[in-house]
Amino acid sequence: MENYMDTKGRIFDIQRFSVHDGPGIRTIVFLKGCVLRCKWCCNPESQSYEIQQMNLGGTVKTVGRDVTVREVFDKVRSDMPYYQRSGGGMTLSGGESLCQPDFAVGLLRACKEYGIDTAMESTGYADYDVIKRYLPYLDHYLMDIKHMNSAKHEAFTTKPNGKILENAKRIARDCHHLIIRTPVIPTFNDTEEEIAAIAEFATSLEGVSEMHILPYHKMGVDKYAGLGREYALPDIEPPSKEHMQRLLEVVRSKGLIAQIGG
Repeated sequence: MENYMDTKGRIFDIQRFSVHDGPGIRTIVFLKGCVLRCKWCCNPESQSYEIQQMNLGGTVKTVGRDVTVREVFDKVRSDMPYYQRSGGGMTLSGGESLCQPDFAVGLLRACKEYGIDTAMESTGYADYDVIKRYLPYLDHYLMDIKHMNSAKHEAFTTKPNGKILENAKRIARDCHHLIIRTPVIPTFNDTEEEIAAIAEFATSLEGVSEMHILPYHKMGVDKYAGLGREYALPDIEPPSKEHMQRLLEVVRSKGLIAQIGG
C-alpha cells in the first residue's frame, strides 16, 4: 500500500454497528476538531483538536488519540460482512472531518479501494479546494444546513452561513449523493417558516431530493460540565413528536423525500 496509509489523524471514538448516518450497518469514525461552536452541540469534546480530559460521573476519560489511516481502516474492514449484508459502510463524523483533510481523505480512499461504502457528516464549512479532495472517494455527503438567516446562524454557531450555502451548491453539482440534514433546535430554527426556507433551498440544489430533520436532544449536556464548560441552552426541551411530524410535512410539501432522524 502507498504511504497514505501511514497518515496520522486524531479521533475520539469509533462506533461500530450503527444504523444511523448513512445506509445499512455502519462504522462511524469521530474526528477531533471543528470550526463551528454550535450552542446545542452534543459532542463538545469534538470541538477542540486538543486531547482533553473529561470527567463523567467521577470517572476521568481521555478524549482524543492519534492514529494512522491503516490502524483505523483495519478496524473498519473487520466489519465487512455486515456492510455486505446491509449495504452499509463507514461514516466520518466529528467534529468536522474537513478539518483533517489528509487523514480523512486517506481513510475514505482506503475504504473505496476495498469496496466499502463511504459517507461523511459535514457542515461544509471549508475552502472548496479542500472539499474537492474528498468527493472522489465519497458515496454520500450528509450536509448540515442549519438556517437560511446568516445573522441567526452566526449567533448560534459563531459563523455566518454564506460559505456553507455556496459550497452546498457546488457539492450538489460535484458529489455522488448529497442529503441535506437539519438539526431542529428550539429557539433557533424550529418554526415551520424556518424549516420551509431550508427545504426550499434544498430543492434548488442540483440532484438533491432528500432532507432529514433531526430532533434536538439533551444527551450531550453532561459532557459540558465534564469539560468544565457551561451549556449555552439549559432551558430548551426537545421538540414533541407532533411538532416534528408537522415539520416533516412541511419538508414533504416542497417535494422532497423526508424523514425524521438520519
